Amino acid sequence: MIELKKVEETVILTAVCSGSEEETAASLRELEDLVSTAGAKTLGVLVQNRENVHPGTYLGKGKLDELREMIWEKGATGIVCDDELSPAQLRNLEEALDTKVMDRTMVILDIFASRAATREGKIQVELAQLRYRAVRLTGMGRSMSRLGGGIGTRGPGEKKLETDRRLIHRRIGQLKEELAEVKRHREVTRQQRERDFVLRAAIVGYTNAGKSTLLNRLTGAGILAEDKLFATLDPTTRSYVMEDGEKILLTDTVGFIRKLPHHLIEAFRSTLEEARYSDIILHVVDCASPQMDMQMHVVRETLRDLEIVDKTTVTVFNKTDLWEEMDPDGERKLPRDFSSDYQVRISAKTGEGLGELADILKSIIRSRRIYLEKIYPYTQAGRIQEIRKYGQLLSEEYKEEGILVKAYVPAELFGRLYGE
Repeated sequence: MIELKKVEETVILTAVCSGSEEETAASLRELEDLVSTAGAKTLGVLVQNRENVHPGTYLGKGKLDELREMIWEKGATGIVCDDELSPAQLRNLEEALDTKVMDRTMVILDIFASRAATREGKIQVELAQLRYRAVRLTGMGRSMSRLGGGIGTRGPGEKKLETDRRLIHRRIGQLKEELAEVKRHREVTRQQRERDFVLRAAIVGYTNAGKSTLLNRLTGAGILAEDKLFATLDPTTRSYVMEDGEKILLTDTVGFIRKLPHHLIEAFRSTLEEARYSDIILHVVDCASPQMDMQMHVVRETLRDLEIVDKTTVTVFNKTDLWEEMDPDGERKLPRDFSSDYQVRISAKTGEGLGELADILKSIIRSRRIYLEKIYPYTQAGRIQEIRKYGQLLSEEYKEEGILVKAYVPAELFGRLYGE
């Protein structure tokens, strides 16, 4: 019997450090995690200190020679650069090194391709892949035709690189039409939710901050939650019913990451519109990460790029259980975020702090409602059921002239309920 074994890609990571060495090191650690998530193994790292990347070959000539030797000594099958390469850089590096050349964007697109499950997710991935490849056909031609698989060659958007630009742009047009249809369907669903007068909260955050774990803990959604980058891709909306019966819709969104390819920001704009149309932003932060401040900054900047501003924001500092393990003596300062409206420290894994988070959500819901006190004649008893469904019924007292109701109701309903 012939046993077929998948060949594991082995790569060298390379970066240009033009600022903080600590930031470059952190970015490379993240790149190594990305490469591992994509299914490859890192054999070594090479960094060059220079003011700017080389416009033609990314690295300078001396480092390029060093990288060539490193590839040969370690037997690597390719390299991954920690920045997005131009078509010329991609082509020149491939010619100089005679190996497969990838960049950070290609790895992220590959991970998204393997994680897309819904029709919308697959369309968005293919659209992002094609936009990326359309301007790099000449640069990627040799490596992609020579190698039969691996990072950057798979996914719902995989096409032969010999396909000309005209066909690719035609396919991009088709995908845009399909995405517009999906967006129309999402709009209908969103309008239905608005008719239910239920507040919506979008769970956003850096990748692997614990967004999916939080959604599972609160709603029992049962979605994939792993200690991996981009463990989930497609958005999931579930209803979170609190102990007193208050309800809010929670939507888990795709995780953000530094140097997020603009192709993905554009292609996934419709998915992230769940955050745009939400009432509340739950910004989940991994408070155990040494890069916490940078990750918070990346999320804020990405939301700003997507024009998601002026929302009630709750910063949820997650993984407090790991924080305590890292700092048993309590010498580190507790995390804070003065840019948000509310903040809470929780552990989605253990459940610690979730009661306080629920209290914050209740407070926000209450702030969006108006106090109603009215006597309804018995002929309008059906109004009480409407109040119970869409608001918070505090009390009902049966009197001779009717039913005395005290409640908090959505502002959109107050006029109708009070005037009749």
